[in-house]
Amino acid sequence: MSKMSERLALHTWSLDTTPLAEALAAARDGGWNAVELRRIDFIRCFEKGMSNADVIGLVRASGMRVAVIGTEYGLLFAKGEESRRLFAVLEETCRNAKALGCAMIMMAPGPNSGTLTEAIVNYRAAGEIVGAHDLRIALEFNSAHDVINRLAVARELIAAANQPNAGLLLDAYHLQRSGDGGRGFENVPGDEIFTFQFSDVPAGPPSGDRRPTDRLMPGKGCVRWNDVFQLLKEKNYSGSLSYEAPNPEYWARPPAEVAREAARTTRELLAAVE
Repeated sequence: MSKMSERLALHTWSLDTTPLAEALAAARDGGWNAVELRRIDFIRCFEKGMSNADVIGLVRASGMRVAVIGTEYGLLFAKGEESRRLFAVLEETCRNAKALGCAMIMMAPGPNSGTLTEAIVNYRAAGEIVGAHDLRIALEFNSAHDVINRLAVARELIAAANQPNAGLLLDAYHLQRSGDGGRGFENVPGDEIFTFQFSDVPAGPPSGDRRPTDRLMPGKGCVRWNDVFQLLKEKNYSGSLSYEAPNPEYWARPPAEVAREAARTTRELLAAVE
């Protein structure tokens, strides 16, 4: 198994104001091993007149491997026509993942809410869809969401969905914000962790924003990185590590510079473990 420092992916939200082609170039030139794409990356390209095939071609031409692709948020609690639309988006996301050689889809609770039972039913159905494409899907909990806001809740949902190809996405930011920072995920079996995202957390109370953009490069906040990375190593975690640090201060800087600094600081922290 390769070292974690060789499985680093740049999440495009970290360079949100940068057009996709430039973000891909920044990731490549900044020393990242892969990227994590979002549904909004595709939508923004569509809005510029590109077709889905054009976007696939753009990503392929960059030479960057795609570690994870996100499907549109909101599916867990969607109903009626919106549910049908979002499941169709998931199907398209699966096809795009296959076209790009990516084996992992991710989803998050999104802006809407409902009951845990509704989320279980929809996540089970999502697992069936990605399974039909021979892919896997990972659910991220959000520390500011009304329902799926803690690690324990996400694990309960995934266990109840009972789909072998539907697992857990851990995000160091949300772990820290919800009280499970450092070695707080020690009781999670390694095979339940499908993929991992990371950014640092500023000191002080959370903003309450469901999509917080106060995230920092690792080592700039209060996350206990040695504990986090050491625990991932102990669990023989073999997936990607996606740097997801949306922050207007970073967006105002040259994207290649931000990508390079984030990759360097991450590898410096990983070196203490690896």
